[in-house]
Amino acid sequence: MNNPVPTAGPAPATDPVTAPARTLADPDTPFAVLDLHKARRNVARLAARADRLGVGLRPHVKTAKSLDVAALLHEGGRPCPITVSTLAEAEAFADGGYTDITYAVGIDPHKLPRVVALLRRGVTLRVLLDSAEQAEFVADASRRAGLPVPAQIEIDCDGHRGGLRPDAPGLPAIGRILHEAGCLDGVLTHAGESYFDRTAEERRAAAVNERDTAVAAAERLRAAGLPVATVSVGSTPTAHAAEDLTGVTELRAGNYVFFDLVMAGLGVCGVDDLALSVVVTVIGHRPEYGWIITDGGWMAMSRDRGTAAQAQDQGYGLVADLDGNPVPGLVMTAASQEHGTLTVRDGAPLPELPIGTRLRVLPNHACATAAQHHGYHVVDGTQPTAGAPVVEAFWSRVSGW
Repeated sequence: MNNPVPTAGPAPATDPVTAPARTLADPDTPFAVLDLHKARRNVARLAARADRLGVGLRPHVKTAKSLDVAALLHEGGRPCPITVSTLAEAEAFADGGYTDITYAVGIDPHKLPRVVALLRRGVTLRVLLDSAEQAEFVADASRRAGLPVPAQIEIDCDGHRGGLRPDAPGLPAIGRILHEAGCLDGVLTHAGESYFDRTAEERRAAAVNERDTAVAAAERLRAAGLPVATVSVGSTPTAHAAEDLTGVTELRAGNYVFFDLVMAGLGVCGVDDLALSVVVTVIGHRPEYGWIITDGGWMAMSRDRGTAAQAQDQGYGLVADLDGNPVPGLVMTAASQEHGTLTVRDGAPLPELPIGTRLRVLPNHACATAAQHHGYHVVDGTQPTAGAPVVEAFWSRVSGW
């Protein structure tokens, strides 16, 4: 969508999909649930770490794609700097009052008119690139528009997707193209391979490498007489592992607001830190196969199987009761489009879960699961319940995903 309209707060009562609900026993399943207490705790944890490390924090809002969730990042204050993964997100968050945005996906020429339109609105929108060709496109668009398009050069710190190595022969030339057009903002890297680091020591090493690689690239550009204002690093695993960010100006992460089973499997968080879940309903039993069938398949959870490569494969998600307490051994081990299959580990007997029982499934990948839903039914997991947690609000995702 070229012109997404963000929506915040409770949806209209006339909307059958998002009509106000009293408890998690009310909305039609499947639907996404956000535990507000856990999300706030997760946000505070990384904010405190960034403060301790002396760097700015630029959260990635692609996980939740929600103005309401983003407001948790700066409660009581002005909108904070953010990272986005699409121009639709940039436009939607700009409509919501965010004016300091990094678009952290490589730019291509046909998107530059939308970038310029946001710049004309007073939004500082940085673009990302890793080639002289892209730099020429950005420089040309800047000259034609009569205003600079801030650009960061993507640096490859671990062989993950795009970017230049800090010793790449063409790095200074790209910086020069951008600088002469008034566009050079700095460098950015992302330790994507840290999502496969299984120990705390490996994550700390990834954080050191991420920092050292970005700083080396910045120093090489400076040695060529080019200004580098921003040195941006980050991923959820390395952001929580970094112990020294000397030379870095900002830290990026996104998944940490919700966390998920992949992060728990890496040891970045605990299962109790997961703020996102999906409520499903038991719709059938196949005792001959050891199955419980629910109405939540991969359309509710996504197809992500990120824990399959970890020591503990969590299938499509761990199963909890409606209060969020894990059901011992129960895992969503198979999914078709609208059906989920639950089984018990190690051949244990199936729990007694009659048809109509509601359950919460904790996701492998919060970003992918959130993308399957229009918004979040918000609960506070610290509040006592009488059978089902109270729904305090419905927080919509912005349009344009």
